[in-house]
Amino acid sequence: MEKTIRMLSTLGLMGAMRSLSTAFETASGIHVESDFAPTLALLKRLRDGEAADLVILTREGLDEMIGEGRVVAESAADLARSFVGIAVRAGQAHPDIATEAGLRKTLLAARSVAYSRLGASGVYFAQLIVRMGIAAEINAKATIVEQGFTAERLVNGEADLAVQQISELKQVDGIEIVGPVPHDLQTPAVFSAGRMANAKQADAADRLLRYLASPEVVSVLRQSGLEP
Repeated sequence: MEKTIRMLSTLGLMGAMRSLSTAFETASGIHVESDFAPTLALLKRLRDGEAADLVILTREGLDEMIGEGRVVAESAADLARSFVGIAVRAGQAHPDIATEAGLRKTLLAARSVAYSRLGASGVYFAQLIVRMGIAAEINAKATIVEQGFTAERLVNGEADLAVQQISELKQVDGIEIVGPVPHDLQTPAVFSAGRMANAKQADAADRLLRYLASPEVVSVLRQSGLEP
């Protein structure tokens, strides 16, 4: 392949981008080199000078990069929404998380709840348990995941519940997604893409951006647990 685009993406898009990148490479002849990490980790890396052609972050994170002149404002495109969900190990009973009262009881009864420190879902969940008045109890027994997929802690037995974007929970085998946290308790994360101002492959990055924002990727986004 004659060109390579370097893309830094939030973990929430990892599942979708695996197949979308392959389809784009086949159609365009442009290779996509991808690196996935939580948005807060990516923001630090970009501020430390790491180079990329294209980034996919939470909308808030992308807006910060635009404000700092690192991402071209006109290139920004919202790709998908994602809700935070809760999972258990495969074969375990599905607890009640349908209401705030049910969720509170379920969280307090769990031996340990796994959630991420740097991901958008972890920031949200930390704020949620404060709002619910149970932060001290949950954090006393929480399994905090620095980076990566929280549901892996279900498979190895470290935690009873895992909290993360549904699209990220879907990346782990051996678990079952109970469902989303009640929608009235959360605002969906919006994942957005933009071209870096110092992109070495600006034209190729713009081509990938147009593809990711097109109707033809909608079915892949839905299958990965995202809402276009």
